Amino acid sequence: MENITYDELSVGSSGIYSKILTEEDVILFAKISGDVNPVHLDEAFAKGTLFEGRIGHGMWTGSVVSAAIATVLPGPGTIYMEQNLKFRKPVRIADEVTVTLTVTEKIAKRHVVVLDCQVTNQDSVVVAIGQAKVMAPVEKMKIEAPKLPLIVVS
Repeated sequence: MENITYDELSVGSSGIYSKILTEEDVILFAKISGDVNPVHLDEAFAKGTLFEGRIGHGMWTGSVVSAAIATVLPGPGTIYMEQNLKFRKPVRIADEVTVTLTVTEKIAKRHVVVLDCQVTNQDSVVVAIGQAKVMAPVEKMKIEAPKLPLIVVS
């Protein structure tokens, strides 16, 4: 992973990051967050809702935005300050979400960057939109992505 420093960024700079929502992601997100809303975990319950089936946690989508910021734009060394998101459509298991980040403003004080955040699914349907404010790194960094342990859901 290689970051993009504050000085390298300009209004219009952009980056993308994609991830597929898996059954394991839903279960692990519920376990980690404590959000055990049956719309995420119980198909019979979820079928009776306006979604007509299970959906992923909205904040799972938010965490994918966080991953895009941490690994792509600006990348390693970025400090998250603020985030707002509007959820437009549900994300379902097996959906691939793509986060597109675009720099809309640079604020020299504290090397702050404002990012437009758009999340789409595999059908190019917008599932979430928002804005993030981050402190961009000032030093160039290139690091190996850490190897995460295998986690088995049982």
